[in-house]
Amino acid sequence: MQYVLTGFTNDTEFRVFAFDVFGDEQVRTAYRIRADLTLARKYGISLQELPLLCRRALEERILVSDDERSFTYTEAEMCIYADARAVAAEKLKAARKPRNSHAIR
Repeated sequence: MQYVLTGFTNDTEFRVFAFDVFGDEQVRTAYRIRADLTLARKYGISLQELPLLCRRALEERILVSDDERSFTYTEAEMCIYADARAVAAEKLKAARKPRNSHAIR
């Protein structure tokens, strides 16, 4: 499947992303996924990250059921993403720890 972001609109405190999804037979289906901007700020998610995160969430939902055409990127999903980002940052920080410069030569 191909996922194409076709635009977005603002709906109060939500950004609503529009996607066209092209299936195996090149049939185009329109989907919408909403992201709460207040929650995104709470979890340190930038506006630039939201389209890709919403696309991933859309992919997962379509695998479960392709009957619905409108979804919300949930707080639980934002929390999982923020936690995974924090773990990756800690691993990167640990890998960059300076070596002990007082080692015996």
